[in-house]
Amino acid sequence: MNRVHSGKPALAAQLLAWLPVMLGLAVLYLPSLYDLFTGIWAKDEQMHGPIVLGISCWLIYRNWPAMLEASRGEQPSAWGWPVFVFGLLMYALGRSQDILIFEIGSVIWLLIALALLNFGPKALKAQWFALFFMLFMVPLPGAVVETVTMPMKMAVSYVAEHVLFWVGYPIGRSGVILQIGQYMLLVADACAGLHTLLTLEALGLLYLNLVRRDSLFRNVGLAILIVPISFTANVIRVMALSLITYHFGDEAGQGFLHGFAGMVLFLSALLLIISFDSTLQVIERFRKARATNLGAAL
Repeated sequence: MNRVHSGKPALAAQLLAWLPVMLGLAVLYLPSLYDLFTGIWAKDEQMHGPIVLGISCWLIYRNWPAMLEASRGEQPSAWGWPVFVFGLLMYALGRSQDILIFEIGSVIWLLIALALLNFGPKALKAQWFALFFMLFMVPLPGAVVETVTMPMKMAVSYVAEHVLFWVGYPIGRSGVILQIGQYMLLVADACAGLHTLLTLEALGLLYLNLVRRDSLFRNVGLAILIVPISFTANVIRVMALSLITYHFGDEAGQGFLHGFAGMVLFLSALLLIISFDSTLQVIERFRKARATNLGAAL
């Protein structure tokens, strides 16, 4: 495939040259996408899938000029062929046996193979985050989700109960069922499950990629803090639903305001990420100022 490297016409020519590849991927994955949109992606706990897919496609488009620049003087890699065959085998096995983690995950391997075969390893490096981000849309096996989700729901329910009790609300808990006043609420998978945690993890990693901090301390620190931030955002969502139900009734809690609580989840997670990022910035400045003062003193 010929490579062109300059200007918008060059980008348009590249996209046009990739049209047969995109058509081939469409033949393979449009049936899979239809099954996802009419199946698990239509459920509350899996609604992050289309969002992750859309953001991944945008990231690939955004990084396309950088990929072309990185491919200058780079030879295509023959290692793409075994990766391509592996991706096709994964797709065939997953599609025929209804194993979604193979069927949907295979697209990542095929895209890696196509990048290697057409541009080379350096160009692939330019797209690494977009391909990595796609992992968050791959459905996990039900057994794994159920095994991890129940302890998470128990922990979120426990913390939400104790916080609301501490501020004076009449609340009790039995497992993952909260009773606040006359109302009983079941903490569902969509409120505090593994998929919610993964969605918030994706949000945090996307934030890190977009802001592109030069500081290793801030990047590593924020990446570690994403897990407790995600847990805290889940607790805030459950508490918000509990308070909505307690003050406005069960219909409000299960109706429109239930969807609003989902917005609370993502907004609180984003605000926590920005707050912790700002805190890490202050800590880093303090450390640098202290190191400078010590150096001057010596």
